[in-house]
Amino acid sequence: MEENKEFKSGFVAIVGRPNVGKSTLLNQIVGQKVAIMSDKAQTTRNKIQAVYTTDDMQIVFIDTPGIHKPHHELGEFMVKSAYQALDEVEAIVMLVNVTEAIGPGDKFVMEKISHYQTPKYLAINKIDQVAPEELAEFLATVPNQELFTAIYPISALQGNNVNKLVADLADHMPLGPQYYPSQQISDHPEYFVVSELIREQILLRTREEVPHSIAVTIDSMQVDDHDKVHVYANIIVERKSQKGIIIGKGGKMLKSIGVGARREIERLLGSKVYLELWVKIEKDWRDHSRSLQNFGYRSEDY
Repeated sequence: MEENKEFKSGFVAIVGRPNVGKSTLLNQIVGQKVAIMSDKAQTTRNKIQAVYTTDDMQIVFIDTPGIHKPHHELGEFMVKSAYQALDEVEAIVMLVNVTEAIGPGDKFVMEKISHYQTPKYLAINKIDQVAPEELAEFLATVPNQELFTAIYPISALQGNNVNKLVADLADHMPLGPQYYPSQQISDHPEYFVVSELIREQILLRTREEVPHSIAVTIDSMQVDDHDKVHVYANIIVERKSQKGIIIGKGGKMLKSIGVGARREIERLLGSKVYLELWVKIEKDWRDHSRSLQNFGYRSEDY
């Protein structure tokens, strides 16, 4: 990059209780899917870094796992990962949903971020789903408003006011280096994003406890002589009954997962994809440190 003495850069953490739309906001900012979306809580398990770059500025957004009270070792990893992100940023954006009353989960997050000196911004999501008077009523119920430098009503899905939020964050970034090349939008390698796209399709199609009991690993990604990408992946579950749900009657569910995932992977890679999925059982993997590390939840991320 050509040296620019006025170049500004910094890191911004996006926080909130599970399932408020953090991944949707991240994807909206960079204009491409880098974090998976579903209606299941705690979709994000790792810190996902998305990179937004202009001619004179770069912001690295960190989509943290939802801050919640953990019930197993994976949950502890997720929460510790979220807290670690707050130590590394120039600003914190907290997300809440206008369609849901401020509850104990939101207040828990507010209390946690109140201990950080970092500038904090509140983004009120899903304004496309309510009338202006409903938004005004919601605003009146938001506690601790003095905690925030500014409050932004937004729609992470439709993009309303997202550009204004990003512009204001950019104004408050310090002078700094360009951490990533201009065309790069994520710090994660392709195989990680591919595994997340497969997991997203499972989240969209399964029910009850199954979504939180699965992990996806990539054995290999290879390009053949015709530029077709061959992806070999494992879906890890904790119990035999979950394996049956993932495979489905006559393999119907696994085929549906594969079709949906292949479509998303082809969109990501811009190439035709051959996807082969295997379902494996690893009992209670979420409570085993070795398994967590093997599946990408590294101990150094604690």
